[in-house]
Amino acid sequence: MNVFLDTEFTDFLDPSLISLGLASEYGEDFYAEVPYPDHVCSAFVREAVVPLLRQIPHSYYSRPNLHLEIIKWLEIVRRDKEDVYICVDYQTDWDLFCDALDYRVPPWCQYKLVDKEIVELMLYDFFNHSKLPEHHALYDAQANRHAYRAPFPR
Repeated sequence: MNVFLDTEFTDFLDPSLISLGLASEYGEDFYAEVPYPDHVCSAFVREAVVPLLRQIPHSYYSRPNLHLEIIKWLEIVRRDKEDVYICVDYQTDWDLFCDALDYRVPPWCQYKLVDKEIVELMLYDFFNHSKLPEHHALYDAQANRHAYRAPFPR
């Protein structure tokens, strides 16, 4: 089972998690925002990411509770004890996911880099039709789910 992950974070040099979105291939979604050090946010994050925060009810979590909420959600959407492939298009997303889980990633969760399988035209299609803004962790995860095209087996 594929679960698409996207994160928003403070800056590229020393990233701290701001928000995390998960979108399963079956249609279930999870979104979380956490406390973050505002003073280290890049100008881009202040302009593009911060204005999109606090718009989804019941999505603000303390850092200690985030680990439990993510694992609980993954266990609910996981079917028949299948492995869960956490699909990312950027390495930092996986790094921040591991950090959010306090580096206790369940053995049934596997890393999967899918940047080459995300079709740019389909990303455009998603945002054009949904009218949702980019640079929001949940919407970007949903867009990647929409734009993912698995490679053909050889």
